[in-house]
Amino acid sequence: MNEKYKELLSPYTFKNGVELKNRIIMAPMTNFSSDEDGNVTDAEVEYYARRSKDVSMVITACTNVTANGKGFPGEFGGDSDEMIPSLERLAKGIKDQGAKAVLQIFHGGVQCPPDLVDGDVVSASEVKDENGEKKARALSESEVEEIIEAFGETTRRAIEAGYDGVEIHGANGYLIHQFFSPMTNQREDRFGGSLEKRMAFPLAIVEKVKSVVAEHADPSFLVGYRFSPEEPEEEGFSMGDTLALVDTLADKELDYLHVSLFEFFSTPRRGVEDTEKPRMDYLLETIGDRTPLIGVGSIYSAEDALKAFGTGVPLLALGRELIIDPDWVKKIEEGKEDEIVTEIDQEKQKELVVPDPLWNAIINTPGWFPGV
Repeated sequence: MNEKYKELLSPYTFKNGVELKNRIIMAPMTNFSSDEDGNVTDAEVEYYARRSKDVSMVITACTNVTANGKGFPGEFGGDSDEMIPSLERLAKGIKDQGAKAVLQIFHGGVQCPPDLVDGDVVSASEVKDENGEKKARALSESEVEEIIEAFGETTRRAIEAGYDGVEIHGANGYLIHQFFSPMTNQREDRFGGSLEKRMAFPLAIVEKVKSVVAEHADPSFLVGYRFSPEEPEEEGFSMGDTLALVDTLADKELDYLHVSLFEFFSTPRRGVEDTEKPRMDYLLETIGDRTPLIGVGSIYSAEDALKAFGTGVPLLALGRELIIDPDWVKKIEEGKEDEIVTEIDQEKQKELVVPDPLWNAIINTPGWFPGV
């Protein structure tokens, strides 16, 4: 191994004593490849297994905690005990290759396609489209409580299925994000209004998940939280709002926080004094040493990773790059970082072990993957 990359592949120990063999994690990415009943398919297990040998931890694609939370076709479900054998297959496929398996749990909210949720699309408040047509109805307070409980129940299923942890998906415009956003949350009860009240739903889920882990798992079970830095719309939440949330989350004894970024070194839009300063700098300063932050965003080459690691972030997640080159970590270990592939080869679907639904999404989305 080239000495300059040694730190990237050094071990990392969480505060609960769990050790990762290196600093590289597979980021959660939707793959559209489960069956119509929400069961993990053979192709999906093979796709994850192909990428689980050398990274230290794999965070799965999101799984819905309730039937009306399904956000994508081909999403694997975690909303009933009937799904435990399916969830177990995926956990085993990852862990058998030597990586920690973390199940990402979520509810799609207004992002749920109506045909996947029997037309009953829900959100923090009623949401209308640009034509004034209703896209989602507001959840009642009792329904909000039921969804909080459902996050706990899916956590229990993850424990029973053999996962090493769960990641609460509070990013990318899904239901938790919708509750945090003043753009989609106009509630007047305890789950909406002020910034603090808009944090109530995310924080209640954190507490529920942690209580279930305390009851059903041993201390090695990880709980993480993923968040978006800000919304592009003026009426959405700002980077300053997110720093307030992150500051609160950092005191909740979570095992890690995970920012969702398309570009690692991107800068804030608003809500902070200096919009030229990278978001990652603000986040690392806010969190301090209270909990580790996972960084992500357009990291392709070994040099990209080294530059990102130089900010002080302790862990890095690779998403698209691990689809492009599943042997990324291995090549660095063997001193072959110059052989890392950074553009998708459209002739190598079989060699890359990518299921048909995901492959079709890749080649039909120009600009999403380098080389497409």
